[in-house]
Amino acid sequence: MATRKSSFRPETFLAKTGIGRRIIDLPKKQVIFSQGDAGDAVFYIQKGRIRLTVVAKTGKEATIALLGTGDFVGEECIATVQPFRLATATAIDDCSVLRIQKKEMLRVLHEEHALSDVFVSYLLARNIRIQEDLIDQLFNSSEKRLARILLLLAQFGKEGKPETVVPKISQQVLAEMVGTTRSRVSFFMNRFRKLGFIEYNGGLRVHNSLLNVLLHA
Repeated sequence: MATRKSSFRPETFLAKTGIGRRIIDLPKKQVIFSQGDAGDAVFYIQKGRIRLTVVAKTGKEATIALLGTGDFVGEECIATVQPFRLATATAIDDCSVLRIQKKEMLRVLHEEHALSDVFVSYLLARNIRIQEDLIDQLFNSSEKRLARILLLLAQFGKEGKPETVVPKISQQVLAEMVGTTRSRVSFFMNRFRKLGFIEYNGGLRVHNSLLNVLLHA
């Protein structure tokens, strides 16, 4: 006897409201959740970009990730050993996110293998990205780290057409991600512009020639 095919589609689940999930439209600079909050939901970015930051006991703030369309945010709440948010998530431009209650997310992951496959693939990709970020911080110069961040913002290396114009982001945020000063970021940005790697024309445009900095600098 043939087995019945499941009608469940991950893309439909992540695009619409339903039991335990709702779509939230967020204006720029809106905080989604704060470091230390209870982790009671997972968020899926349908549109826009979100900045993850952490604050040390000394009060110093650091940007640890910029996430965009198709990424999950706050997924660490799925692990029962981590009941609190490790970072603060803030919209850096107008966003639409799907808020999925933790209980509902756990249920669907358990019952629907198609969504489990999507979620696990995302977690593996994020883990690789975190390892790459660590290697970048340990072994690469500030100039190379900045070039890599700009290329990631432009989505070079991702499936589909890269975004030539990247969303507006301050040099201070870039400095926090690179692990250097704002003045150094300004110096490198001016250098990239003079070399034709980037340009300012209705927004920051990143050219694939910026890859030369990673390959030869």
